[in-house]
Amino acid sequence: MNVKINELSAELFLRIYTSVGWEPPCIEQVRTALGNTIATFTAYDNDTAVGMVRLIGDGGMSFYIKDFAVVPEYQSKGVGALLLKTLEQYIREHIADDWAVSLELISSKDAVCFYQKMGFEERPCDWDGPGMFKMIR
Repeated sequence: MNVKINELSAELFLRIYTSVGWEPPCIEQVRTALGNTIATFTAYDNDTAVGMVRLIGDGGMSFYIKDFAVVPEYQSKGVGALLLKTLEQYIREHIADDWAVSLELISSKDAVCFYQKMGFEERPCDWDGPGMFKMIR
């Protein structure tokens, strides 16, 4: 298993995205999103793409995990952990040594335990409010 950075095409994005049952955006919307993404990470089993994640944010204080998907046949086989570890290493390599940055996401209910194992805290917590979002159409 290996991870390629910044080689995710819109077509491959849509293939992985829909493999987990998500309603796909149009390809032009995906191309725009990829063009404004800090980095993409795609996991491969030999030549087969089996997972992806996008890193978005301001590059200085806040980073956000988006569109984290692993094709169903490869779930619970370490693909997600590999992608997340690669993403975190990428952040460490692209920030100053003395910086502390925030890495955030909104988890699906089924993935909460995975993220907790990877060191994420649930929101709300004792000192902060819940993660929130709003869809605009």
